[in-house]
Amino acid sequence: MSTSEEISALLVTRFGTDPEAIRPEVPLRHLRLDSLALEELRLLIEDRMDIDLEDVVLSSRDTVGRLVAAVSSKAGNA
Repeated sequence: MSTSEEISALLVTRFGTDPEAIRPEVPLRHLRLDSLALEELRLLIEDRMDIDLEDVVLSSRDTVGRLVAAVSSKAGNA
């Protein structure tokens, strides 16, 4: 499963996000992810992909594509 697919699966199963709404250009806030939800998502991604995202800073204004890129860069360094 690709990084994008992993993140999409988490968004759908854990946050009830509509799969059709998950596109690279969509800001995370449009998926109803506030700072608390983003922190929960970060922890879920770390656990599921066995990576450390401690130094990755994301806000609800960032896009799905930015999230995927940040996680991919960390996964590549693992």
